[in-house]
Amino acid sequence: MGTQYLLDSNIIIGFLDKRLPEKGMIFVSEVVDVVPNISVISKIEVLRYNTTETVMQILEDFMDCSNIFELDNKIVNKTIKLCRQSKIKLPDAIIAATCLVNKYILVTRNVKDFTNIADLTIINPWDL
Repeated sequence: MGTQYLLDSNIIIGFLDKRLPEKGMIFVSEVVDVVPNISVISKIEVLRYNTTETVMQILEDFMDCSNIFELDNKIVNKTIKLCRQSKIKLPDAIIAATCLVNKYILVTRNVKDFTNIADLTIINPWDL
């Protein structure tokens, strides 16, 4: 099946707005061409803002073609463990737990939010 990636909210927005650097756009395009994997947290973060109907439709279409990881017991339990082990915001802990449970690599610009999470592999498209 190959390497799998989970896209953070900032990557989804940056990609759809074409604001990632060229190498980052190419990398994320290849990830998205397979099937974008995202946490339910990223879905909430991306769709919660008021925006134009046109932009909202683009965001909703992206979500419709994405594999969205819901909260299950494995992710919840891993999230609890991460929160007990390090100082991390709950949404970030859920995203990290989703990656760890599914053995995915996290694609995010906010590397510093996840630096204390052992065994979490991160790619920042701005650094490619």
